[in-house]
Parts: sequence; structure tokens; C-alpha cells
Amino acid sequence: MVRWRISVNEAFVPAVQCGAMAALLDVEELAIAVGARELVRGLSLGVRAGSLIAVLGPNGVGKTLTLHALAGLRSAQAGVVRLRGTDIHDLGQRERALAVGLLLQEQDDPFPTTVLETALMGRHARLGLWQWETTEDHAAARAALAATDLAGIEGQLAGTLSGGERRRLGLATLLVQDPDVLLLDEPLNHLDPGHQFAVLATLRRLAAEGKGVIATLHDPALAARHFDSALLLYGDGRWRLGPVTTLLDAATLAGLYGVAFEPYRGAGGTVMVPAPETPPRVHIPATA
Repeated sequence: MVRWRISVNEAFVPAVQCGAMAALLDVEELAIAVGARELVRGLSLGVRAGSLIAVLGPNGVGKTLTLHALAGLRSAQAGVVRLRGTDIHDLGQRERALAVGLLLQEQDDPFPTTVLETALMGRHARLGLWQWETTEDHAAARAALAATDLAGIEGQLAGTLSGGERRRLGLATLLVQDPDVLLLDEPLNHLDPGHQFAVLATLRRLAAEGKGVIATLHDPALAARHFDSALLLYGDGRWRLGPVTTLLDAATLAGLYGVAFEPYRGAGGTVMVPAPETPPRVHIPATA
């Protein structure tokens, strides 16, 4: 059981009770900055089996950089990230890849690989030196492609896919990698509504199977309906973390995004959406 309390950073952080499940990934006092810009200050959280955390915030507040720090791709200005108790920078690349996987915000295809070959790249961390993919590896790749609605185009070049298809191929590759913690940078980018809901269902299934999932989003309504917790980044060092049921209210979201929010009541419950009469925070000059 996890309770929630207010930290010195005025953020909601989990208070681990005696006997609580150990963290797959543990973050302590993390600081993220770009030059003189302090984006995140003193971030502390624990990602446990079953965690489903949405990261929200305006453009440029450090969502991507935070995920990169959690994956060990960049060093933070302060703090530590641990995977099952070990500093992530003390782990080799193979050990790190088995524990944590990252879906990048944008993906390039510098070499002409097929859809199946790209998905199989997720298996490389589990192969020995000079070892070829096994029948089981191919089966895992095909199952991941089927789960992301890409079955039947295994032989197509990845570079010829649409943006949405390429996004789902990135997720399929991560499923083949099968890490303990999945860090996803805008996993719904380029996806139509049907595939957005399918990906969200896949993320919830992975959490139910014992994975830890953190994903950046730009839609607080989807975060409220499909995630358990939300991490809000303000871009000036401040952050808040808490359950979506209490954290994602109109006042908090207005303070985060600079626009008013109002409740929308639908069959799935009540969520907050931007109020249509609110003027945009960023002025866009009229064109002739």
C-alpha cells in the first residue's frame, strides 16, 4: 500500500511503508538543467512493478531530458538514478538494456532494414557475442508486431512506413526488448485515436504484468483515464507527483499550462479539458 504526502518541493511523493515492494527504478534528488536554465530540481520517485506514470507539462520543460536521465543516456546535474539498487551509471550497456528501455521521441532509419529486422533489434541485449537470433526470438518479434497491428508487413522497409506505423514499430521493438522499466517519450505521437487507445491498453497490460511504465503525454484527459499517477514538470525546477484522481484538477492544470480547464463528463467519467474561450498563452500573429 502506498500513501501520498507533501514534500519540501511542494510535490506529491510516495511515502513507502514498511513491507512495500522494492523499486525497479529509484530516483533521488535529481536535477536537470540546460546551461543556466534549471528545469527540474530535487526530483525523487520510485518506479515499482505495476507503476503507470504519465509525465505532463508544456513544451520545453524537460520531459524528454528527464526520461533520458532516467535511462542513463545523460548525466544529471545532481542526484542519482538506481536500477534495483545499483547506480545506473555503474551498469554495463547490456545490463542496462535488460532493465530499462527507452522509446525515443523521434526515430531514424539510417540503414535499409525491414520491419521484422527492426523489431529484432530489441533482442540484441539478450544475445551472446556472434549469436544469431533464434526461432524463439523471431516468434517474440512477430508477436510484438501483431500486438502493435503491424502483422503482415514484416518484409516492408521500415523507412517506408507512415509516421504512425513507425511509432508502433518503435513500441514493438521495445516489447521485444522486454525490459523491467519502459520509458516512452510521446508514445501516442502520430497515432490515430484507435491506435492511441490500443497502445494505452498495451501499456496498462504491461503494468499489470509487473512492468514499470513512464510515458510523456500532451493530453491530460488521456493521462487521467489511462494512468494511475502523474508527474507534472513546470520547467523552473518545480514538479508535482501524485495520483491522477486528485492531482489533475482544473486549478492545477491551469497553473501548469497557462490556460483554463473545465470538467467534461462522459461515459468514462469526468476529465479536465482546455476551456475553449481561453486565449492562447503563446501569441500567434494573424496572417494576411
